[in-house]
Amino acid sequence: MNTKNICLARACLPVAAVIAIAAFTGCSREEAPAPLPPTPVSVITVTQQTIPFVPSFVAQTESSQQVDIVPRVSGFLDKIAYLEGELVKEGQILFQLDPKPFQAQLEAARGGLQAQQARHTTAAANLNRVRPLAQQNALPQSDLDRAQGEFDSSKAAVYSAQAKVTESELNLGYTTIRSPVTGLTGRSLQREGAYINSLGASARLTYVAAVDPIWVNFSVSQNALSRFKEMIAKNQMLPPKDGNYEVEVVMPDGAVYPYKGKINFADPSFSQETGTFLVRAVLPNPKRDLRPGMFVTALLKGSVRPDAVVVPQLAVQQGSNGHLVYVVNESGVAEIRPVVVGDYFGERDIVIMSGLRDGDRVVVDNILKVVPGQPVKIGEPKANPADQGQEPQKKQSEKK
Repeated sequence: MNTKNICLARACLPVAAVIAIAAFTGCSREEAPAPLPPTPVSVITVTQQTIPFVPSFVAQTESSQQVDIVPRVSGFLDKIAYLEGELVKEGQILFQLDPKPFQAQLEAARGGLQAQQARHTTAAANLNRVRPLAQQNALPQSDLDRAQGEFDSSKAAVYSAQAKVTESELNLGYTTIRSPVTGLTGRSLQREGAYINSLGASARLTYVAAVDPIWVNFSVSQNALSRFKEMIAKNQMLPPKDGNYEVEVVMPDGAVYPYKGKINFADPSFSQETGTFLVRAVLPNPKRDLRPGMFVTALLKGSVRPDAVVVPQLAVQQGSNGHLVYVVNESGVAEIRPVVVGDYFGERDIVIMSGLRDGDRVVVDNILKVVPGQPVKIGEPKANPADQGQEPQKKQSEKK
């Protein structure tokens, strides 16, 4: 091998080695992991608007007029004239006491009245005879005075006898016991044939409870009242004009009672035992769906929340320091936003008292896969939950 070929071989050897080393190194190097795709999410855009503010209270129904049926006279109970537990009309007969003793007393009183009327007639005739003779001095003045006294006494006796007749007629009428109101009846506490002492323990016979209209009572605590006043002071709640609230009732099975009512009484003082004051509403009850003593839910309607922010309940998470939501910024990156929550709105939404503002985009699904500080992929935008099913009202600032 000549010198030229030796040199060429030596020059080629390092190049091949370098290629081999490079190839080996390239095969053993791991490829860099591909970045994770953005998490697909749906968002709502926050819009402040006016929504109803409807506080709820546990309530109980009460008869608007419950009357205990008590006889005014004593006697034996002849007949129970109503179906226990059924509706009775005003003036309908409930019980009948034995009227015969009272009929006899009435006849005696009428006889006494006729006797006194006859005496009065005689006294009047005697006075008419004595007066002119006394005026002519044909009779002494004492005779005139005596005749006048007999006349006045007989006249008073007629009034007394007439009063006894009236009393006897009333007592006879009291033997027929009628319902003073239209309402539902209770069971009879006495049976036919029992002696009823109007002044004794057996005097109460039953009761009649008026149910149309019906009362709904609920209590408001000191804390709730203070909270309402604070919300009004901060313009977070606007009460209805003149406090004209409307009361809606939700039945125990969740059905909404079809008739609404108005508040007709609020206790001026708090109870020392419970720290609450009583509020009473009156509602129509033509079908008697509400019975006295039922527990229901009373919804107080008429107030509104101006400039409120509402999001789905599922969008709100519980963190170690309170509630939070995920907000997507302008760069499409998810951020944690602490919020203060208020009352529930509807069945699925909740009011945000602070932490969100107009234009914020809040993540409402796939929340568990969202990583703070990482980009997300926004799908189809969702409507603000407060907009669904109702036309949003204008903000108070726009009205001004």
